[in-house]
Amino acid sequence: MKFKLLLVLLFLIFFSKISLSNENKLVYIDLNKIMNNSIAGKSITSQLEENHKKNISKLKKIEEKLKNEESEIISQKNVITKEEYEKKIIDLRNKANKFRKERNDNINNLNNQRLEATAKIINLIRPILSEYSEKNSISIIIDKKNVIIGKTALDITDDILKIVDEKIGKIKLD
Repeated sequence: MKFKLLLVLLFLIFFSKISLSNENKLVYIDLNKIMNNSIAGKSITSQLEENHKKNISKLKKIEEKLKNEESEIISQKNVITKEEYEKKIIDLRNKANKFRKERNDNINNLNNQRLEATAKIINLIRPILSEYSEKNSISIIIDKKNVIIGKTALDITDDILKIVDEKIGKIKLD
C-alpha cells in the first residue's frame, strides 16, 4: 500500500514539474481591426466600394430605362393592337428578368471579390504572425472574437498592425 502511494506521489510530482517547465505563451489578435485599419485592408475596402458604386450606377441606368419603357408601353395600350401590346410586355419582362440576373451576378461577384480579398490578406498576414510568434516565443495566437475575457497585455493587434502596414502596404484587386 505504501509502495503504491509513493509511486502515485512520485508520478504526480514528476508530471507537475514537466507541465510547469513547458509553460505556453498565449496571445490574441483582433483580425477584424487589422482588416479594417491596415493600409492593405483600407485599400481593398475602397476598391470594393468603388466597384459597388459603379455597379449601382450602371444598374440604376438600366432600371430607369426599363421604367421609361414600361410607361411608354402602358401609354400605347389603347393605340396598338392587343398582339403587339402583349409582344412588347413579354419583351419587357424578358428585359426585367435579364436585369435581375445581372443584378444578382453583380452581387455575387462583389461577394466573391470580398472573400478573395480577405483570403489574400490572411495569407499575407500568416507568415508575419509566424515570424512574430517565433521571435517572441509565443505558442498560440487566437482570434479575439474567440476570447471571452483576457488581459489587454495579451493583445498583440497593434504590434501586428504596424508590421502589416510596413511589410504589405496596399493590395490591388484583380
